[in-house]
Amino acid sequence: MSRLKRAGQDSLAGFREKKTESAVSSGQLNAARKSGQLDLSGRGLREVPRDVYRLNIDTPQEAHQNVSFRASDRWWEQTDLTKLLLSSNQLTQLSDDIRLLPVLTTLDLHDNQLSSLPSALGELQELQQLRLSHNQLTSLPVEMCTLKNLCGITLQQNQLESLPDELGQLENLTQLDLSNNHLEGLPSSLGRLTCLQKLNLCHNKLSCLPASLLLDCSNNQLTDIPASLSKMLALEQLYLRHNKLRLLPKLPAPALKELYVGNNHIEQLETEQLTCLTAISLLELRDNKIKILPEQITLLSTLTRLDLTNNNITNLPASLSLLPNLKVLLLEGNPLRGIRRDLLTKQAGHIPDELFNVAADQSVTIVNFSKNQLTTIPTRLLELSPSLSDINLGFNRLTCCCPDVCKLLQLIHIDLRNNQLRDLPSEIKNLTKLCSIILNYNRFKSFPEVLYQIVSLETVLLGNNQVDEVDPHRLIKLVHLSTLDLSNNDLLNIPPELGLCASLRCLSLEGNPFRTPRAAIVAKGTDAVLEYLRSRIPT
Repeated sequence: MSRLKRAGQDSLAGFREKKTESAVSSGQLNAARKSGQLDLSGRGLREVPRDVYRLNIDTPQEAHQNVSFRASDRWWEQTDLTKLLLSSNQLTQLSDDIRLLPVLTTLDLHDNQLSSLPSALGELQELQQLRLSHNQLTSLPVEMCTLKNLCGITLQQNQLESLPDELGQLENLTQLDLSNNHLEGLPSSLGRLTCLQKLNLCHNKLSCLPASLLLDCSNNQLTDIPASLSKMLALEQLYLRHNKLRLLPKLPAPALKELYVGNNHIEQLETEQLTCLTAISLLELRDNKIKILPEQITLLSTLTRLDLTNNNITNLPASLSLLPNLKVLLLEGNPLRGIRRDLLTKQAGHIPDELFNVAADQSVTIVNFSKNQLTTIPTRLLELSPSLSDINLGFNRLTCCCPDVCKLLQLIHIDLRNNQLRDLPSEIKNLTKLCSIILNYNRFKSFPEVLYQIVSLETVLLGNNQVDEVDPHRLIKLVHLSTLDLSNNDLLNIPPELGLCASLRCLSLEGNPFRTPRAAIVAKGTDAVLEYLRSRIPT
C-alpha cells in the first residue's frame, strides 16, 4: 500500500481542481454574502477572481469544516450578490462566467482596459446600472440590449464607432452617456427610448441625427435637428452648443425646460420654433448672428433666463417687458441703439428708477449691482423686501452700509466685497435668516461686533482686511458657522480657544503675521489647525 500512497499524500489530488490563491479574502467573500455587495475597486486586478463569479454557487470554505454557525453566519440563509464594483483596475476582459451572478443590479467596470464585453452580459436581467466609462470598447454586444430593467449606462471615454440597432429596446433607460467616443451615426431606434431624461453625445463625430432625442450634442457638426424629437417626452434639457445650426430647432418637446444653442450660426428666430417651447425656462442663444428679436418672444411665458450675449441685435421689442417670469436678460456684446450703454456695461454711479419700476410687480429674489461705481446703497431696494433673498453689491465704492439694508428681512446672502467699508450697522442683527456675508477687500480693522449676534450665519468671509483680533468665546456661539476666512489680515495672535468652534469646517488664516500656529501646520488645513489650537488651551 505504501507504494500506492505515501504518507500524507492525497490519492485524489489528480482529480481535484488546482487551488490558486484568491485576490479576495474569505472574509470579504463572507461579508459580500451577507450584504449582497462586493467592492473590489482599485485593487490592480488583471482579471476577476473566479471566487467572485461563483460567489452565489460555492459554499464558504468554513461550511466544509466542523464549524458551528451562529445565526448571522448561516451561509445557506445569506443573500445573492446584487452590487459588484470593479472600477479602477486593469481588467482586459470579462468572463462569460458573469452569467453566474444573475441578480446583479449594479455592475461598475469603469476605468479599466476592456476592449470588448461578453454576450453573457445579456443574461443579467435584473441589471439597472452599468458603468463602463474610461475603457477601450469599440462596440457593444447586441445581447446587452435585452436588459429591460437597465436605467443607466455610462460609456464615455471609450472608442465606440457604432451602436447596435437594437439599442431602442432598452425601454426603461433614463440616462445614457456616450460622450467622447468616435460615433459618426446613431441608430434610428434611439427615438424609442421614451423614458430617456439625460443623453450625452458631446465630443463625437456626428454630422446628422436620426429621428430620436438627445440631451448633450455639443461640439459636433450638426446643421439640423429632426422635428420628431418630440417623441422623447421626458426630455428636460438639450445642449447643442458649438455646432453649425442656422435656425433654432423646431422642438415640440412638452417637458423641455432648458435649451442651450450658443456658438452656432443662428441668424433669426422664427415664430414656428418659438411656439414649440411651451415649458422653456432657460434659453441660451449667445454667440450667434441674431439681428432681430421678434415680438413673438412673448410666447415664451415660462422663460426666466434669456442669454443673447454677443449677437447682432440693434433694437429690443417693447413686448420683451411683458414676459411675466423673466428674471435674467443678458445683452452684452450687441450693437444696441435703443438702450443706454451704461446699463449694459454695468458701470453706473446710481441705479435708474426705470429698473425698479420694471421690477415693481415682480417677485425679485436676486439683485446683482456689482461692478458699478455706487457710493450708496439704493434706497428703492426696500421695495423688493418681501422676496429679496440674495444681493450682490461687490466691487463698488461703498464707504458705509446704510441701515435700510437691515430692513430686507428675507436676505440669506449679501456680498459686499471690494468696497471701502470699515464697519457694519448694528441693525444688521435683524437679518435673522442671513447665512452668508462676504466682506473681503474692505477696510475692517476688527471683526464686526454685530456679526457675533447673528446666530444663523454659516459663512463669514473677511479676508484681505486689517482685522487684528477675533473673540473666540463669542464665535463659539455661532453654532452654524462652518466657513470663516480671516486670511491676509493683521492677526498677531490666534487664541487657542478658537479650536473649540466645533462647527468650523473651513478656517483660512494664511497671510497673517502671527507666529503660532506655524505655517507648516496652517498648510495642513482646518482640522490640523483646530487640533493644534485645542492642544494649546491651558488646563
